[in-house]
Amino acid sequence: MKKEREAKQRNIFTRVYRFYVDGFRNMTLGKTLWMIIGIKLFIMFFVLKLFFFPNYLSGKAETPEEKAKFVTEEVINRR
Repeated sequence: MKKEREAKQRNIFTRVYRFYVDGFRNMTLGKTLWMIIGIKLFIMFFVLKLFFFPNYLSGKAETPEEKAKFVTEEVINRR
């Protein structure tokens, strides 16, 4: 009895994984929606970062020490 319960507890992650894989396989509309979500996330985090969030510190300092000093001064002086 105890060994059966331990075997079931060990396989909980496998059972959960298989549950989601089987559910995803049977989706038709869901696959398309997940594809759209993935494309939107890619655009938001990779494409927009390139254009709207440039590496500002590279233009202000070169070494890590200079970057740390610049950030410290900016945080202190921006009150």
